[in-house]
Amino acid sequence: MECTIDWGGPSGMLFVATSGSGHVTAMDGAVEEMVLAGTGGCTAYDVVLILKRGRHAVTGCSVKLQADRAETDPKVFTRINFAFTVTGANLPRSAVERAVQLSHEKYCSASAMLAKTAEMTFTVDVVDTNAAPTA
Repeated sequence: MECTIDWGGPSGMLFVATSGSGHVTAMDGAVEEMVLAGTGGCTAYDVVLILKRGRHAVTGCSVKLQADRAETDPKVFTRINFAFTVTGANLPRSAVERAVQLSHEKYCSASAMLAKTAEMTFTVDVVDTNAAPTA
């Protein structure tokens, strides 16, 4: 695995990351937020993939991360809450919770690394697209 980071130049703090597989990500300051965003992307990817492999009709997934950092450098993360909202038809809550658990405990290397310094908490909201609308 490899990644190249290129600075956009002296007029700002824009960096462009290009992975060995050709994926491109722009970063503009606030590098700690990129670490948090990468962790959210890693775990959301896992959750969707696990649910799809389980043949669940998942149609949406978002995760909002809220975090605290240490006061002194290197200002590691000390607490991260992951609030998942997963949408689909007849999604069993237990399957979604299990997917979140598997991502955290087994698959997401980003959250595994951050768990060395941060207390991790998770909430799950399952939105059923087959549910009758309420008036």
